Amino acid sequence: MKVKITETVLRDSQQSLIATRMPFSDFEGILETLDNAGYYSLECWGGATFDSCLRYLDEDPWERLRKIKAVCKKTPLQMLIRGQNILGYKHYPDDVVRLFCRKAAENGMDIFRIFDALNDFRNIEVCIDEVKKCGKHAQGCICYTTSPVHTIEKYVEMCKELESMGVDSIAIKDMAGICSPKEAYDLVKAIKDAKISVPLFFHTHHTTGMGPMTLMKAIEAGVDGIDCAISTMAGGTSQPATETMAYAMGQFGYDSGLDMDKLKEIADFFVPVQSWASRLTSSSIRFRAECSPT
Repeated sequence: MKVKITETVLRDSQQSLIATRMPFSDFEGILETLDNAGYYSLECWGGATFDSCLRYLDEDPWERLRKIKAVCKKTPLQMLIRGQNILGYKHYPDDVVRLFCRKAAENGMDIFRIFDALNDFRNIEVCIDEVKKCGKHAQGCICYTTSPVHTIEKYVEMCKELESMGVDSIAIKDMAGICSPKEAYDLVKAIKDAKISVPLFFHTHHTTGMGPMTLMKAIEAGVDGIDCAISTMAGGTSQPATETMAYAMGQFGYDSGLDMDKLKEIADFFVPVQSWASRLTSSSIRFRAECSPT
């Protein structure tokens, strides 16, 4: 069985670990290898990358996207977009949402992972519609949390609603990494048993330490794709390690389609970035401690 893997090192991984401070020059040299490693997609834009490029990195986020696309011609590029919020911090008018989606598609984006933090699908319907009109892949999300009303039955109902909205795939988005292995298995199995017709993806974080187990149980339940981060930029608040998941999947008879030699090359490339990130994090913690009142 083939399980698709999305690599997050260019977006969510570095956003989670180093506040999205990775400039284009830090990963330009590994783009060709990333493109040839066998990934389903490369998440490289959206989230906080747009904001950070403008505020902190002195980069044009549109130019960054075009540069990545110029090298990565085999592997689809993926972004995270907050529906009516686009990549900002307020709701924008429909015409602005539509224009942004069109320009993102024109500049190289292939897969749009579209979500609303409160699962209010009114806030993603315009974005989904425009992405579809652009001929691109619209992936709708259900944001995972725990509460008396967030039941498996409710999540299945959400998936059916997304399916009726015309999404090309659905992602379970566990932003806090709180979905346990059993919960992941039960949820994915319920969605699959409901005969949802589009592929199902699972996104989690390693924050609680359950990430790899959660992803393996999601795979066992029939999920079609997962998000991972190359090992040197994995763990902690990032995603489970790509190599770890690919190796474990292989032993259980699942095919990731990834080239392990290229993964080693990618991991080695990001060692200096990881070292820099560790120093940045340590300095930030020390600075906050020194500035805190006693």
